[in-house]
Amino acid sequence: MATNQDDVKLLGAVGSAFVCRVQIALKLKGIQYKFLEENMANKSDLLLKYNPVYKKIPVFVHNDKPVSESLVILEYIDETWKQNPILPSDPYRRALARFWSKFIDDKIIATSIKAVHTVDDEKEREKNVEESSEALQILENELKDKFFGGENIGFVDIAAVYIAFWIPLIQDITGLQLFNAEKCPNLYKWSHEFLNHPIVKENMPPRDPIFAYFKAHYESLFVSK
Repeated sequence: MATNQDDVKLLGAVGSAFVCRVQIALKLKGIQYKFLEENMANKSDLLLKYNPVYKKIPVFVHNDKPVSESLVILEYIDETWKQNPILPSDPYRRALARFWSKFIDDKIIATSIKAVHTVDDEKEREKNVEESSEALQILENELKDKFFGGENIGFVDIAAVYIAFWIPLIQDITGLQLFNAEKCPNLYKWSHEFLNHPIVKENMPPRDPIFAYFKAHYESLFVSK
């Protein structure tokens, strides 16, 4: 049971889509928390203590009990603080929300990241771009309302923050074409509605420094080859 005296911390880094998911959920729920910025090149003892298995962010700490992996954290938050639910109450719809969120991680985020990093194998890169585009098209066909959660932001919308903010960033930096208004009109419209939602807007990282960081990282891939 959550109380007003709960000690809530989030270990993360500005610019991480997975950390951003948790920040949006906490804001939607109205939960106060302390943000602990992590340097992933020099991981803190706290991060290694709370996530010794994966040693990754985000890590959510509630009354000294750590939870890792962003989708698991979202479920924990939703079950602990009942206000403004992000998962549907119907068991079947809850299962679908979990399915599509995992689909986003496995079929869109993973393949688009591979496409970015495959700079020395054009055939492999095209394969990853094609897989990402196909997965985005499948998700496009699943979007029936204003948001995946209906009229309000829900679990899948939060999971898809990478599509709304980070994929356009990737496209601008790399020239890869994964989705646009012509290919995925529903997703394109959704991305603008989502990013302009007051709570989402408040919790998005500033675009310019994130763009500069990822551009430098992308260019370094060619130097290291």
